Amino acid sequence: MYNFSFQNPVKLIMGKGTIATLSNEIPKDKSIMITFGGGSVKKNGVYDQVIKALQGYNTVEFWGIEPNPSIETLRKAIALGKEKKVDFLLAVGGGSVIDGTKLISAGLLYDGDAWDMVLAGKPAAGTVPLATVLTLPATGSEMNNGAVISSYEKKEKHAFLLIIRCSLFLIRK
Repeated sequence: MYNFSFQNPVKLIMGKGTIATLSNEIPKDKSIMITFGGGSVKKNGVYDQVIKALQGYNTVEFWGIEPNPSIETLRKAIALGKEKKVDFLLAVGGGSVIDGTKLISAGLLYDGDAWDMVLAGKPAAGTVPLATVLTLPATGSEMNNGAVISSYEKKEKHAFLLIIRCSLFLIRK
């Protein structure tokens, strides 16, 4: 495969060594929350590559976004992001991590409960810039503005839309 860059409106960077280029794409003055799922990125080496690429950045990690991301988990991430004054998000994982991070992106700028945005069924008014390092291309979440969010407590699952402001998606080979 040849290395290339594509944008429509999502910027897609593919090829060997693309994770190392994160620092070329994310402004140095950003406070970044890196979101993860269950830990496979530590086993496959992606975690180490991401951390190395972001040396010198102000980062905070949020672990535990589950398959079919839950509002219960995402509320915790939103609270942490607000506490740490996060202004950039990096989702490292597959479709569920990306979907969850999309809601976090909107929730960081929303004063109410993020579940209310999901139930409203209309695009979020504002979002924090979002990038991804995709580890499992399966759902297409990396190329669209939609997400599916669950409430385990209410036993519900809903689609959620947002307006993508500044999205960059890195695909590792």
